[in-house]
Amino acid sequence: MEFNHYSVLLNETIDNLNIKPDGIYVDGTLGGGGHSYEIASRLTTGHLYGFDQDTDALKAAGERLAPFGDTVTEIHSNYEFMKERLAELGVSKVDGIMLDLGVSSFQLDEAERGFTYRVDDAPLDMRMDKDNPKTAADIVNNYSPEDLVRVLYTYGEEKFSKQIVKNIVKERQKAPILTAGQLNKIIAESIPKKAQVGQGHPSKRTYQALRIELNRELTVLEDHIDDMIDLLNPGGRLCIITFHSLEDRITKVAFKRNEDPCTCPKNFPVCVCGKKSKGKVITRKPILPSEEELAVNSRSKSAKLRVFERGTL
Repeated sequence: MEFNHYSVLLNETIDNLNIKPDGIYVDGTLGGGGHSYEIASRLTTGHLYGFDQDTDALKAAGERLAPFGDTVTEIHSNYEFMKERLAELGVSKVDGIMLDLGVSSFQLDEAERGFTYRVDDAPLDMRMDKDNPKTAADIVNNYSPEDLVRVLYTYGEEKFSKQIVKNIVKERQKAPILTAGQLNKIIAESIPKKAQVGQGHPSKRTYQALRIELNRELTVLEDHIDDMIDLLNPGGRLCIITFHSLEDRITKVAFKRNEDPCTCPKNFPVCVCGKKSKGKVITRKPILPSEEELAVNSRSKSAKLRVFERGTL
């Protein structure tokens, strides 16, 4: 199956990167290469480094970006290792970084990848990195009830997490839960019918939670925003596209902290903590998809773009 991924907030992201033809840029979530194509097309003597832990994405992006030759370097790695991988290539500073934290259309639509709840015999896989030995099925079948409740409630904001987990534990004692159909049935029977009305697919929140836990999505984001800001040259920008409130909150808080890191009491006349601002938040409110984009791609409806600009070093 062809790797398809609609590049959400494409023009808005490219505009906010303020691309210089001789600059060095990083796409931390290469995907199908849509954003990277637009970045690379604006470079002359500059360079683009693209990271992705999904080998299917890297292959597709490599083909799409082939016309740019040596201007682009693709790296098989999670963006959490961006600083280390770039250092290995002799790069210590860059002029712009972008992340698109959405699951690609290919990953959602390719049943064997296990991200979808719409195909009953799809495996409970959900690995972004297929080299990862752990799958979503391992979480469902091996986590303690307490840890499963934590995952579903924290990462899926699932109000019925306790009832879902109670039924998961009961069913997994009979036989392993290995497919979307098995898990969907448990979830549907755990959520009151009234609560399912007008809320989309009942499995949506549970699958989001399992995917986030398995791929450590929020941990990686929270732990590495500061590193990415530190990589930027003065005037360089970090653009992050999020798709749910948890990601957006982490990004918003981290950007604000880097803009104003002072921990002194508000009544202190001068700062004595010594923490200096690293730059400024460009987007006081997130940039949202246009009506035109929503008409073309309904999956972009929850997307939000936030931008941070590095100050003088």
